[in-house]
Amino acid sequence: MVGTEHVFLKNDHMRKPPYSGRFILYDYFQVAGGAERVTVMLAEEFADYRVVISRCYPDFLHMSGEESIDAISLSSGVDRWFGRIAGAMLNFRFRTGFLRDAETVIYSGFYAPLAVKNQRTGQKIYYCHTPPRYLYDLRDVYLARASWFMRPMLKVFFGLVRREYELSLHQMDQIIANSHNVQGRLKNYLGLDSVVIYPPVDVKRFHWLGTGDYYLSLARLEPNKRVDVIIEAFRKMPDKRLVVASGGSENERLRQLANGVPNIHFTGWQTEAQLLDWIGNALAAIYVPVDEDFGMSPIEAMAAGKPVIGVAEGGLLETIVDGETGFLLPAPVSVSAMCAAVSRLSQGVALEMRDACEARAQMFSKEIFLGKMRDVISGSNKSKSEARLGAEDQL
Repeated sequence: MVGTEHVFLKNDHMRKPPYSGRFILYDYFQVAGGAERVTVMLAEEFADYRVVISRCYPDFLHMSGEESIDAISLSSGVDRWFGRIAGAMLNFRFRTGFLRDAETVIYSGFYAPLAVKNQRTGQKIYYCHTPPRYLYDLRDVYLARASWFMRPMLKVFFGLVRREYELSLHQMDQIIANSHNVQGRLKNYLGLDSVVIYPPVDVKRFHWLGTGDYYLSLARLEPNKRVDVIIEAFRKMPDKRLVVASGGSENERLRQLANGVPNIHFTGWQTEAQLLDWIGNALAAIYVPVDEDFGMSPIEAMAAGKPVIGVAEGGLLETIVDGETGFLLPAPVSVSAMCAAVSRLSQGVALEMRDACEARAQMFSKEIFLGKMRDVISGSNKSKSEARLGAEDQL
């Protein structure tokens, strides 16, 4: 994934924060993924808002580059004994008393919303990338992966996190979903209404640099991303070249799957500059996750004029136009369907789709996103003012 150019993290225990009453809260900077990029872009645009996270991890700094934005880390060192998730929950629940008299807080992520209990005044806005899927539609999948003796403890933990998450969301003044797909999850699982504002892509960063001889996989190497299907397909197509430009928990397994196959190349996590080059010179991108929340990688590829082989489910139904900016394969994705799509998406076809891809990407630009976010914030301010005046009129 492509991150920001520069990031500066400042560790501050926030006991006496000399800051404005406006904050952007996000779980943690773990990798330079889509949710992290949304947080950074909001911080860059709304300069009087302070970014607050639980922790920052080395992979994020490696992929993001050098120093630029000022983010506040809540980590005291002690929380690291509790693990990433429990540490974040403790930090946001018990180390955010500075939010008490906040004017406006934009919450995002799974655990940062727990801090809303400490905010007594002002706007409470939640930007939802998705409800935690391990607590809802993928709960049984995660439990099945655990050993039998861990499952009872996991069920208790899942129940606790779900309860805290739902209580927090019901305290929000405004909930924003990053896609109609996520909007449906919020309604189905939590009974909450939301408005849709697609996440931003800085389309000006991406450029068509040529049509190379390789197809590019940008998905993290996780089970729900179906990268194994892509690798199996290219094992059957020795004349087609695949570049896997990411990392993840399945890195070793997938490398073993591709072992001895010369047309498949793993790069590991890449810096922003490296990824811009890989995308700009690719023939096309491939991205076929299971019911993706939204998916910024296809937009980034299209911004560089690259068509995308995707899957007809989740957020990709809202971004890729089948036959115009790529191809959508039926779910679940099969190796044979992947092979057929790759063969169909030749260099000539990719070039014919270039203009449509670039035009489609413009619909998800950061300018559109930021304009809609400003409208939400100002609209919430107006509603609160009108409510206050109405109450005064009744006195």
